[in-house]
Amino acid sequence: MKGIPSSAGAYVLGAVLCAAVCVLPALRGGAPWSAVLLLAVLYAGCEMPARCRYLGGSAPPGAGSFFPVLLAAAFLLPPAAAALVAVPGALLGRVERRPAGLRRTWRAAQLALATWGAAQTYLLLDGAPALRAADFPYALWPAAGGALAFCLVLTALDGGILATAERLPVRTAWRGLLLRSLAPHLVHGLAGLMMAVLWRSPYGPVSALFVLLPMYISCWIFAQYHRERAAHQATIRALVQAVELKDKYTRGHSERVGRASVLIARELGMADERLEVLRFAGILHDVGKLGVPTRVLRKDGPLTPEERRVIELHPEYGHEMVRGIGFLGEARAAILHHHERLDGSGYPYGLAGGQIPEFARVVAVADAFDAMTSTRSYRRARPVRAALEELDRCAGRQFDPHMVGALVRALERYRAWSRRR
Repeated sequence: MKGIPSSAGAYVLGAVLCAAVCVLPALRGGAPWSAVLLLAVLYAGCEMPARCRYLGGSAPPGAGSFFPVLLAAAFLLPPAAAALVAVPGALLGRVERRPAGLRRTWRAAQLALATWGAAQTYLLLDGAPALRAADFPYALWPAAGGALAFCLVLTALDGGILATAERLPVRTAWRGLLLRSLAPHLVHGLAGLMMAVLWRSPYGPVSALFVLLPMYISCWIFAQYHRERAAHQATIRALVQAVELKDKYTRGHSERVGRASVLIARELGMADERLEVLRFAGILHDVGKLGVPTRVLRKDGPLTPEERRVIELHPEYGHEMVRGIGFLGEARAAILHHHERLDGSGYPYGLAGGQIPEFARVVAVADAFDAMTSTRSYRRARPVRAALEELDRCAGRQFDPHMVGALVRALERYRAWSRRR
């Protein structure tokens, strides 16, 4: 588990042990193994296209398009047996980031626990008799309860891994997870109930496969979105690499400003859907330097007034370069205005106070902090404490005090976490 925080490793181990306890009764005997095997193979088969580039392997891992199979298992099988259905598919699923083995193990434990929770809830709500009697609409309520339990377990575990592995503040780790997941999981629960009803019908398990057709269609649509997002990321990387090739002294600066911007935004409680756009703003804030002569960018000595005026054009150059890139949204304004100052003395337009877009105020602080703590050809890096003191000194005139305070709190939390390790 090299590179994984010890708290995250312990969290994953705890989830694996809990999952093992949940499936243990099935392993002791009495499970309907033919149904378990068939559903497990079906779920694993649904996961395989994401691994194969000839079968549309661009779908991201863990997309959740085939949760109906797991929920059908929760409605058809005892809880311990239903939990087993998730394991083979999760262990075979596609993983893009390392360590792959640990991530697959975590996914298997997470899905096993969620499926077990859904099956237990379904039993508590007397769903099995309603399913056997095909008693509608009463059968919908236990299924909805099972889908809700499935969603709650998944989001609870997801929030925990974000807090331990990604070092998110506890108060923000779970923010928005349940609301984003609830509606899709309820739809998956309905599809799982349809599968379970057809499974028990005179037509047998084969008829349940027809429910998966719309799921494959939804997976294909999601894959198109994923490909578009990958294209966005490639566009960003190409622009950043072009800037860094031209200005070698800022290599890595753009990525660090993007990360620092997201740290500030999370501390401020900014909505999750804005975080990625803000990260793009931080990464691309200096893209306009592509329009600045290389001799000016690489000059070691002080700039002449004429050269300074040329440098100060880079926000406008950058804004023109990204004007037509629709997915950047608010990031375009941040690229244009990240050198404005709160007192109105900045450039290019001399905006002041609340006239400066929020993203631009965040990026300005992140940019200044990284610039001060990085070694350049003409000066050594400042210590973090000295850089924060300088930001605080300039807060209210050059920088937004709320953004400076958020950066200070985020760094303090990070240092506290590092000491605990």
